[in-house]
Amino acid sequence: MFLSALSPVLYRASTAVLDLFFPPACLNCRAAIAEHGGLCPRCWTDMAFIERPFCERLGEPFEREGSAPGMISLEAAARPPVFTRARAVARYEGDTARALVNRLKYYDRHDLAAPMGRWMARAGAELLTDADLIVPTPLHRLRLAERRFNQAALLAAPIARESAVPLETMALERVKATPPQVGLSRARRAENLAGAFKVDPAFAGRISGANVVLVDDVLTTGATANAAARALLRAGAARVDLLVFARTGLTR
Repeated sequence: MFLSALSPVLYRASTAVLDLFFPPACLNCRAAIAEHGGLCPRCWTDMAFIERPFCERLGEPFEREGSAPGMISLEAAARPPVFTRARAVARYEGDTARALVNRLKYYDRHDLAAPMGRWMARAGAELLTDADLIVPTPLHRLRLAERRFNQAALLAAPIARESAVPLETMALERVKATPPQVGLSRARRAENLAGAFKVDPAFAGRISGANVVLVDDVLTTGATANAAARALLRAGAARVDLLVFARTGLTR
């Protein structure tokens, strides 16, 4: 931020000096690249970015070509999510997307949050256009104490900066400590998460009537997002959309 406030000449000179000592490297494989905060061609190709046509509710790409704009998937029609729309940057099945998420989440690579958040802001531009508030999916206090940070909140901060939509990190609370969800069925995940979230009464006024964008790192079955969205809607939110970095194909 300090460098960006300098004159263009000083900014270019300062960045050139920094590049000399800290050469730009791929966020994933650390290969040399032209500018900071990007991916090398190989990792970029592996990202499997999500583009239309996709389901307008779940944001899941259609497997067949020729799908008309505005269509929803059979999954969304059969089991409509609590949230209105979901958008994601890329498929989680790609090695690069999975590596970025895991390094941010488990290996303290907090430097990844800014570029990942910028990609999310672009992927979720239509959600953010008329959003009133950005809310990260919270961790239970025990999990937060163990991990020391909430990866959803780290991602939400650059999204808020890019979109100029206000960020509220304390409005939604996770009041139920749930066991790890990995490997559980859709039904069991939903059962674990029943009543897991609530809106802090002190923030009820900010949630009431607001179009909320809920932020998380990964969308799998949608159980966590549905539980969080349900709590926001019960607190009076007008609409809840979901914005994640990556999504799996496990919503079927």
